[in-house]
Amino acid sequence: MPISEYLRAVRARMGHALLLVPSVTGLVLDDAGRVLLVRHSNGGVWVAPGGAVDPDERPADAVVREVREETGLRVDPTALRGLFGGPEFRVRYANGDETAYVMAVYECRRLDGELQADGVEILDVRWFEPEELEGLALPSWVRVVLRETLHAEIAGQRPA
Repeated sequence: MPISEYLRAVRARMGHALLLVPSVTGLVLDDAGRVLLVRHSNGGVWVAPGGAVDPDERPADAVVREVREETGLRVDPTALRGLFGGPEFRVRYANGDETAYVMAVYECRRLDGELQADGVEILDVRWFEPEELEGLALPSWVRVVLRETLHAEIAGQRPA
């Protein structure tokens, strides 16, 4: 679902003005160390699956819901890998909405499901080798998250 009913109601009152939104992202790795990314319909960029936390929703439940909606996979969040925000986490959508995200990133273990893009918000879903990431169209927030989580882990170090 591209936007929750809650955010739709807030946007109806606020218009396109900057809105600070709590969000979650799933860092899903397979057994080969590949990372799961989705190609977003907003600009065609590759991002880690995730989205806004709904009112009264626990962040860990939100990441399970978002990964399922965007990829078709059911996951188990196993660790909170970081809490992110700042200018790199500001997004302007094609309709003019501007959002600044405060993002909880969860490492997730795949349980089951078949990879499948929703065809509306998500255009494609794919596993990527770490060395493939450099050439991808990635927004600045994805680069920050991957540098602080995935790349540190590949080097044998967990992020602080």
